[in-house]
Amino acid sequence: MNASYDKNAAIVVLPPATAGRLRDHSLRAWLAQSDLSYQPGRADLLASVAGELGLPRPESGCAALRMWGQTGDRPTKWIAALDPVYLEPRLDHLCLHAHGAGDISARELRRLVDHLQQTLGGANQFGFTRLGSCGYLSSSQALATASVPAYVVDGQMPDEYLPDGDGSASYRNLASEIEMALHEHDVNMQREANGQRPINAMWLWGGGVAPEQTTRPQPPLFSDDPLLTGYWYSATAVAEPWLGDIEACLDGSVAGFVAETPVRDDTPELLERCLIELREALRAGRLSSLTLLFRDGLRAYVRRSHALRVWRRRSRWLEDAKPQ
Repeated sequence: MNASYDKNAAIVVLPPATAGRLRDHSLRAWLAQSDLSYQPGRADLLASVAGELGLPRPESGCAALRMWGQTGDRPTKWIAALDPVYLEPRLDHLCLHAHGAGDISARELRRLVDHLQQTLGGANQFGFTRLGSCGYLSSSQALATASVPAYVVDGQMPDEYLPDGDGSASYRNLASEIEMALHEHDVNMQREANGQRPINAMWLWGGGVAPEQTTRPQPPLFSDDPLLTGYWYSATAVAEPWLGDIEACLDGSVAGFVAETPVRDDTPELLERCLIELREALRAGRLSSLTLLFRDGLRAYVRRSHALRVWRRRSRWLEDAKPQ
């Protein structure tokens, strides 16, 4: 472990907790005693976790890291991630909508990616592939891409997240070709007939080559996120899937840990169950501190001594009203 890292601490990524989603009043009061901050929107997960550990987020190659996390093998080609999105035309701009977990079936994604390979691959020296629930673009030459995944841009104008400078025109041209190829595809016709948002674009991000593997002290990771897993693999650090509950993470680590609850189970029930286990671990001295990163932008840093803040019983971010 890094000498500066508290080996009895945990970093945990949890379901949203603001605007009344956390219903247990004792847990609300407990969190209100902690150091709370709030930044609306869903943050870049890798950047948030790496920042809490004092580690760098790669400037490029995140797509290759994500593939590394899926396969266990370091990719050697230049790769970008293809996130399926819906670009909604509005009066004077486009709004990007990221498709969440479970929004798209594996069959739908396979058909769309295969279509892109048939229409745009080969002749342009591009390769479009699907791996599980993720899409990828390989290229014989490096391309400019966005740096963050689509979920970070969800509900916003995508323009400010697009690459600029050298290579930006090539990015926009390729993105436009992908949009034209997906326009009126059978998958989208069926989705619209079913009242679902179409997949009319692909968000290209994280382009680059995977870094060489190194050895860097990091706490054990318990997460199903392939990008986090690949980042841990690149440091020769221990990475395992989410174990189902906090107690299992505590038992599986002797020197602190990083854990992420599954995105597909972003329920208040899982949130409260995890918080109860974390609160008990802190009170029992099994952990010295907690850094809790909620998927709606709330962050809580909790120490045992915060229980002495008896005057703090409420937080406006945890109440039923929408946070300001």
